[in-house]
Amino acid sequence: MTRTSKVVGTMMAMVCLLALLSAERLSAADADAEKVYLDKCSVCHGPDGAGKTAKGKKLSVKDVHSPDVQKMTEAQFAEIIAKGKGKDMDGFEKELGKDTCQKLATYMKDLAKK
Repeated sequence: MTRTSKVVGTMMAMVCLLALLSAERLSAADADAEKVYLDKCSVCHGPDGAGKTAKGKKLSVKDVHSPDVQKMTEAQFAEIIAKGKGKDMDGFEKELGKDTCQKLATYMKDLAKK
C-alpha cells in the first residue's frame, strides 16, 4: 500500500466517523425535542399533534396535520412557539431558549408528516 493510499484511507475513515457522530447528535437533538414537546406541548396539542386532548378541544387547537397548519413554515412555527399565540398560548422563548424553540418547530413539522 502506498503512502497516498494510507492517507486517503485514513481520511475516509475520519469522514465516516464524523458522519456517525453528527447523526448521533441529530438523534439526540430529536430525542430532546420530543421530550420537551411531550412535557410542554402535548397537554394541548396531544402526543400526535392532532390537538384532540381535553384542553386542546377546549382551546380549539389546530391539528398539525391540517392543510392550514402545513402551509406554515418552520420559521413561523418557531415564532409562535417562542412568542406565543393569542391569549391562550404563552411564549416559551424565555423558559426554553430560542434554540429549543427552533428544535420544537422542526419536531412539530416532522410530527405532521407522520
